[in-house]
Amino acid sequence: MGRVSGKVAIVTGGASGLGRADCIALAREGAKVLITDVNEAAGAALATELNARHPGSAHFVKHDVRDEQQWIDAIAEAKRRFGGLHVLVNNAGVVRIVTPESCTLEEFRFQNAVMSEGVFLGCKHAIPAMKDSGGGSIVNMSSTASHLGYPVYFAYSAAKGAVRAMTKAIAVHCQQNKYNIRCNSLHPGAIETAMVENSTKDLGLTMDVWSQTPWGLGKPEDVANTVLFLASDESRFINGAEIVVDNAVTIQ
Repeated sequence: MGRVSGKVAIVTGGASGLGRADCIALAREGAKVLITDVNEAAGAALATELNARHPGSAHFVKHDVRDEQQWIDAIAEAKRRFGGLHVLVNNAGVVRIVTPESCTLEEFRFQNAVMSEGVFLGCKHAIPAMKDSGGGSIVNMSSTASHLGYPVYFAYSAAKGAVRAMTKAIAVHCQQNKYNIRCNSLHPGAIETAMVENSTKDLGLTMDVWSQTPWGLGKPEDVANTVLFLASDESRFINGAEIVVDNAVTIQ
């Protein structure tokens, strides 16, 4: 038996980067995984790959997390195809370089729509489905940007700060109502993904810059292993926590 055998998970932004690593870890440990992403080709390819390794473990649906109806449809598909919902990994994200002065209202709203409103919509509609399934675990992907002052990631930091605060309110709401649903946030530092590589290039730097720092660059699996723990019953008494995966960068 795997660590999450019998559980049904939705992973947003699951086609690449951290989300892809999350899907691989969850499927390997016995979960049924609904992969959602706006990248249809990559998401479908990952579902095919996972089903080849673990037959019947994965399915892909195209999903824009800003769209409430698409959330309703994705959760309905998880219930129809796999029989319920026990795990939600709100992972979908975008990052663009903007400062408090250069950021337009349009850009601010876009980044917050993906990462703040998207997380809100996911939690709002996942909670009833998890209640029907006997409980569950919500893992919200925040960032060390919610702890540190990153002027060049202004809109991103604002969105991730909202995720950090929202997570605690959802955790208390579910606990007080005895829903048997936990909600925790993850706060990765610099991780070796295409998103980090692209944002590093946008700053005029190369990925080599990370090897010159004391904390270095993490692997997607470093985050996925933590997601797996939070998705499993091993973490049944962890609720409303913020778990930092950054090799101590936020405490220096």
